[in-house]
Amino acid sequence: MAKKYKIGVIGVGFIGPAHMEGIRRLGFDVAAIAEETQELADKAAEHLLVPKAYGDWKDLIADPEIDVVHIASPNFLHFKHAKAALEAGKHVVCEKPLAMNSAESGELVRLAAEKNLVNAVNFNIRFYPLVHEAKAKIESGEIGDQLYIIQGSYLQDWLLLDTDWNWRLEPELGGELRAVADIGSHWMDLVTFVSGTRIQSVFADFKTFIPVRKKPKKKIDTFGGKLEVDMEYEEKPIHTEDYAAVLIKFENGARGVMTVSQVSSGRKNRLFFEINGSKSSLIWDSEVPNQLMLGHRPVPNQLLIKDPSLMTPSAQWTASYPGGHPEGFPDTFKQLQTAVYRYISLGNFAAKPDFPTFLDGHRTILVDEAILKSARENRWVDIEY
Repeated sequence: MAKKYKIGVIGVGFIGPAHMEGIRRLGFDVAAIAEETQELADKAAEHLLVPKAYGDWKDLIADPEIDVVHIASPNFLHFKHAKAALEAGKHVVCEKPLAMNSAESGELVRLAAEKNLVNAVNFNIRFYPLVHEAKAKIESGEIGDQLYIIQGSYLQDWLLLDTDWNWRLEPELGGELRAVADIGSHWMDLVTFVSGTRIQSVFADFKTFIPVRKKPKKKIDTFGGKLEVDMEYEEKPIHTEDYAAVLIKFENGARGVMTVSQVSSGRKNRLFFEINGSKSSLIWDSEVPNQLMLGHRPVPNQLLIKDPSLMTPSAQWTASYPGGHPEGFPDTFKQLQTAVYRYISLGNFAAKPDFPTFLDGHRTILVDEAILKSARENRWVDIEY
């Protein structure tokens, strides 16, 4: 990583600063940020210690100093921002979902290939060290020569109350899917990455438990804590799912189920998977991310605590600290970006990337669209990659 890359970040609400922390830990400069108004951009730049603030994202993309653009804006803007950045010759790291539909995401995949530019989707949860370790154990055949069941959930409680509000609740801003696209996409990307197999068919059931919510009449910070007692609201009908359960058939013959919810009290941000093979099982829980359980029948179960000296060699690079030194959510951003910027620096864009690309983001949207179709038509739907 010889070059001192200069990076621009579009959108600095919750997740944009997480990107910035990872960028800075690698020693690169966040040269500019963009927000929806100049006032917001100036305020954020002062708080986040960034030299340039743009009230128009187009000015950030046009800035000749910027090498790479990170996109952390609301969902409906991802396609527009990513397309413009690619057309300007910038490498792009984009939040998920990559776009609002597969037509848009497919266009971004084609454009990135045509421009020969590095492209990544921020499926950061792949980069917990023990997630890579789980993948290595499956590849080595340690849990058996066949995978039987891939199951799990992603549960949150931040939309439990009818007064909880965020732009993701509005389909024109967040898309027709909410829980599935917002958190289910992470779960599906994670288990397909770990297992090495794609999703073939889905059968989905949705439920909106809170059909009408109270939208605050003034702008709020979604994760900022308690709301004002005398807050004024307007009632809004909700057309996206609070909960989904999806039966899954995988291409390698495995079966599974995914449960996602944003109304599960007490679960702040818990992703869990269990993969049962013909010999042993792997169990991982994001609430205790430095532990990987190996389940056995003929001998006692094992609990592997994150320690690079005990990990498979191919997975060791994802652990930056020795055993007994936990690594968590912010570290996943750093490790994803380590892979991205290492790849940019090596310059061989024909090599297979070791990070999630626009193609991964596109395939996830194809699965999302099949899940939505399944829920509406109450039937199995095959994914057409």
